[in-house]
Amino acid sequence: MSAPTLEIDIDPVWGQETDWEALANRAAEAAARAAPELARDNLIVSLVLADDDEVHALNKQWRAKDKPTNVLSFPMLARAEVLAASADAPEMLGDLILAHGVCRREAAEKGVPVEHHATHLVIHGLLHLAGHDHELGEGEAEEMENLERKALAMLGIADPYADR
Repeated sequence: MSAPTLEIDIDPVWGQETDWEALANRAAEAAARAAPELARDNLIVSLVLADDDEVHALNKQWRAKDKPTNVLSFPMLARAEVLAASADAPEMLGDLILAHGVCRREAAEKGVPVEHHATHLVIHGLLHLAGHDHELGEGEAEEMENLERKALAMLGIADPYADR
């Protein structure tokens, strides 16, 4: 299965109990099966599993929000460029940064394993890099959530939106 190539940097705060690299690659493969525009291994994504301080600083600098958030995505291509990208040449899709503490807290609040929540955040971020944006309206949010549900179901992970 073709999926974006992930260049992964993992802060030690994430620990070694979980194979985070394998988890991220499985998430990318599921995202590519749900959203075919991601089904190309020439798309490159920088994924950083960071601590909350790093994400806080980036969120403040780039989004003017003075707090950490669960995942930041910085796309390098517009949606039309993603859809038109050649399958031959490497293309930098963008950067994803997950915050360890926020991810753990949210997983605990939802009563789900942190691995499931981190998988959801990687899929969510990849969809953002592919040009999906839940903040553009209800229709786009529903479409993005459906893609997330589909990808997570492929991995045996429950619908994170079911309790709403």
